[in-house]
Amino acid sequence: MRKTTTALISALLVAGCAMSPPTVHSQLQEQVIATERALAESMARRDHAAFTSYISDEAMFFSDTTVHRGRAAIAAAWAPLFEGKTAPFSWTPGQVEVLNSGQLALSTGPVLDARGKLVGTFTSIWRREPTGDWRIVFDKGNDVCPICGGSR
Repeated sequence: MRKTTTALISALLVAGCAMSPPTVHSQLQEQVIATERALAESMARRDHAAFTSYISDEAMFFSDTTVHRGRAAIAAAWAPLFEGKTAPFSWTPGQVEVLNSGQLALSTGPVLDARGKLVGTFTSIWRREPTGDWRIVFDKGNDVCPICGGSR
């Protein structure tokens, strides 16, 4: 019994040593995923102030043919989307990639209407601020392609 326990502990220690710790890149990727989810959750909670806090002062959000520039303009343009008890749409990150420099990241994923139907996709560019916080600098949504059922 003692040999078996010793062998098991030795095997676990060797396996643990063989596992590499998370890389800085994967840690940054997880930070962006968590930040994107927190941004989406602010919409679900109907918390406009929290939503706005994730937007860079110099951000640009594309809406159809209009480009909203700066946190204040984006906050004003999105304010009507926070009216009412239920969010008009939701989103979740499907893919997140971070530059090797760790300063910019791209997140993209599905956008669902209030009933859960796929209505589009989003693409956001995030910048890591000197504080280490991630702020959105570019955001663009796309309609679902009616022919392929995916984004254009």
